[in-house]
Amino acid sequence: MRVVVRAIAIALLVSPVIAADHPDFRLWKADELKKRDAALSTKVGADHSSRETLADFGDHRFRFLYRDADGFPEQHDTIVDVVFVQSGEGTLQLGGTLIDKKGTGVGEFVGSRLDGGSRHPLGPGDVIHIPATIPHAFLVPKGKHITYVLLKFPEQ
Repeated sequence: MRVVVRAIAIALLVSPVIAADHPDFRLWKADELKKRDAALSTKVGADHSSRETLADFGDHRFRFLYRDADGFPEQHDTIVDVVFVQSGEGTLQLGGTLIDKKGTGVGEFVGSRLDGGSRHPLGPGDVIHIPATIPHAFLVPKGKHITYVLLKFPEQ
């Protein structure tokens, strides 16, 4: 019995007990996102936003965005957006007509504004699914901001 116990103890010491994580595994902890939020708030560009890619897996990617004013409306013909609001407040304008629609890539469009559609108030903890082909814009009240993780993936 002692020999068996000793053999098990030695095996546990020389062989890995926990398997390594998958190379595509990612985990963004809340405190890390708060630090990234603070860093992005210092890098806001002329479009009133700052962004970084958290991970790009080819067929889908995670972005982190900070916005301190209204964004230009956009539409993706084959891309679905899933948004996880981290901080701040804003409004999602969804649907309607994309005015001054210009192509920015294959199946990607931006406009000067949206006419019509519906408006949805947003705050921390909210999760949004925006289907492909639906024009949308993030609106931010003067003096406020919104920060969110954006998951983009192809429509199936």
